[in-house]
Amino acid sequence: MRQRSLIAITAALAAGALTLTACGSRDENGGGSDNSGASGTTKVVIGVDAPLTGDLSALGLGIKNSVDLAAKTANKQKYVEGVTFEVQALDDQAQPSSGQQNATKLVANKDVLGVVGPLNSSVAESMQKVFDDAKLVEVSPANTNPALTQGADWQKTKARTYKSYFRTATTDAIQGPFAAQYVYNDAKKKKVFVIDDKKTYGAGLASTFTEEFKKLGGKVVGTEHIDPDTKDFSAVATEVKSSGADVVYYGGEYPQAGPLSKQIKAAGSKIPLVGGDGIYSADFISLTGAAGTGDLATSVGAPVEELPSAKEFVANYKAAGYKEAFEAYGGYSYDSAWAIIEAVKKVVEDNGGKLPDDARAKVTEAMQGVSFDGVTGTVSFDEFGDATNKQLTVYAVKDGKWAPVKSGTYTG
Repeated sequence: MRQRSLIAITAALAAGALTLTACGSRDENGGGSDNSGASGTTKVVIGVDAPLTGDLSALGLGIKNSVDLAAKTANKQKYVEGVTFEVQALDDQAQPSSGQQNATKLVANKDVLGVVGPLNSSVAESMQKVFDDAKLVEVSPANTNPALTQGADWQKTKARTYKSYFRTATTDAIQGPFAAQYVYNDAKKKKVFVIDDKKTYGAGLASTFTEEFKKLGGKVVGTEHIDPDTKDFSAVATEVKSSGADVVYYGGEYPQAGPLSKQIKAAGSKIPLVGGDGIYSADFISLTGAAGTGDLATSVGAPVEELPSAKEFVANYKAAGYKEAFEAYGGYSYDSAWAIIEAVKKVVEDNGGKLPDDARAKVTEAMQGVSFDGVTGTVSFDEFGDATNKQLTVYAVKDGKWAPVKSGTYTG
């Protein structure tokens, strides 16, 4: 989700549009082979960590499939001489403890030279040191908490903690205020009730939204925290109704946001619920039903389906026959995987066509300088490992679907 047309990636995607099976490999001596899957090339594994089961699996499976598509496209193109890419996907169930265990497993596989994921910022916190100690690069397509790249005290003093951590998603430092500006200036809502799920992502997003909303002149008429393990929000729905709020901002994810929105409306508050990219999923609409009409979500980038640069990705994803939609982070997951592929390519080319013994460290080092035209726009990273592309979009539920209503960049 970002603008600009594909350059390096378009050719790869176009060639991979019809047949997306991994091509075979060429042997170390340069002998060629067809798509039979013969061994001989150097195998490079791209790890994936995401919730592949549970409430957030729709997003997680979209991440996994998009990484798979990138690996198959690179193989089809023989994009990195002498290298065949494979994917190892692990399920973290959106749990930090599982993510940490998965990080250890991926580090133990010597063929893993990069990891895409995780989805949840709280899971990322548990994985960063494990990867950094192993000099194994990690590129998240979805983490938005600023502290992951800029340190816990990022609002006062930015300091990068983990050099192996990168992301293609824009942070909450931008997403929260962008939403506040839309709600106050465009939607003309002046009184907000703020709710979060107490998790790293949700609480952080609610905090940055609240700060900007108040700065603009808006009034916070109530705040509440919900238990993400329950689906009964009748008490907080009653609070919202009695507060006089004309909008609700929710920091959290769609499994709770859907029932919350529905119960707020059922309690008599016919006001929109607004959230971040964590609620931007078709599953949110399934959970809210007709009550979700008019609800809003911000998400990173511009709408993938509308970007010229993403047309090949959308077509190839469909042609590949994946059962699940690519969802909110599909384009970013593809670009995260392709960033790893680009870094591996540079390392191989700089080492005479072979991977060096310290490949992990070299790939991590190369990632800082990666820059290419991807599915979501220009993909590159700043000094903190954050995406340089800062575009965001506001979506509204209309006729049972998410429809884009405004794209732009946050201006502080």
